[in-house]
Amino acid sequence: MEDGSKQAEVRSWLAAAVRQRAGLCVLTGAGMSAESGIPTFRDALTGYWAQFDPMALASEPGFRTHPQRVWDWYAERRAGVRAAEPHAGHRALADFARRHPGVLTLVTQNVDDLHQRAGNVDTLRLHGDILDDLWLDPCARQVRGGKVCDPAWAEAGCPPACRECGNLVRPGVVWFGEHLPLRALDAAQRAAGQCALMLVVGTSGAVWPAAGLAGQARAAGAKVVVLNPAPSELDGTAHLVLRGTAACTLPALLA
Repeated sequence: MEDGSKQAEVRSWLAAAVRQRAGLCVLTGAGMSAESGIPTFRDALTGYWAQFDPMALASEPGFRTHPQRVWDWYAERRAGVRAAEPHAGHRALADFARRHPGVLTLVTQNVDDLHQRAGNVDTLRLHGDILDDLWLDPCARQVRGGKVCDPAWAEAGCPPACRECGNLVRPGVVWFGEHLPLRALDAAQRAAGQCALMLVVGTSGAVWPAAGLAGQARAAGAKVVVLNPAPSELDGTAHLVLRGTAACTLPALLA
């Protein structure tokens, strides 16, 4: 089937999904952000950072061992996120959500805020928020039943630390070995189980449990479409595979 015919087929499935509340579920991955100039996790391990094991830069043990190194790594990545802008694919999803309230559930593996800046404020973020700050350990005040400290109050440093107990501030992302945020994961699984159409955009399909959402949607009776410029591990799960980028393809699909 030629790409034009495939897109027409997807648009017919989309029309059916629009008639159903929560009928469309979209899962986005690192390729979506890469089009805005944000490198994928692996692609960001260049230059000075190429000498380090990824586990040493994206895990709690790595942070505890070298807190300044890890904090500096995320400071560099945060700067890249702040400098990036949403592209036409981000905006197409936001425009679709405004035109069809209640139809789209947007789930992302990305830790940037490009979907939010484009207008998708209710995006389910499976891997956290790189621009958010969290305490590394439970707040000592909370343990004693007192008022919980805000990481924004921490004393400046690399990383910042609590003046009272020395608790370190960490980036609000999901590291290797950590559980995904339960509320976001539950909501994503519910969306996958009840949608009529799932679009999987810009992800290799190698990271679980997010990659399992496509199979869950298909098992529940939804049509599954993979949109990616290169082959992915989810191509075999899809009813149709579109070769292209999000910025070029989504505006036409969702117009």
